[in-house]
Amino acid sequence: MPKDSSQTARVPLLNVRLVMWTALFGTVTQLALSVARHVFPGLPASLILFGHMMISATAGYLYGLVLGKGYGRGALGGGIAGGLGVVPACAVSVLLGDSDGMLVTTATLISILTGAVGGCFGHMGAIMRKLGL
Repeated sequence: MPKDSSQTARVPLLNVRLVMWTALFGTVTQLALSVARHVFPGLPASLILFGHMMISATAGYLYGLVLGKGYGRGALGGGIAGGLGVVPACAVSVLLGDSDGMLVTTATLISILTGAVGGCFGHMGAIMRKLGL
């Protein structure tokens, strides 16, 4: 006998607390990267952008790894955590005069994408951890 729709348990799409923790990790490390760019002005912009992407992907990976409830949920939370982490760092970089305002939009979109990809890989890591690999 099929269950009535009122009897099915609703699973939240997003773990907000975990998103905030991974976004906090991303924010702190992104801010450190922005300060490093200000202190060492000789660092190439491509290296800084790559660093922002990797930090966002790592935040997404951590979200997907800890959550472990599907690729879609890992990508959603990872994208949000990656995007939230880079915005304050880009704002600091613009305020310090190290980059222009267009960087905020570009870096945020790129960080959302890399955070989502990191969330998918994090879920893959959660699967491997469950399998004992």
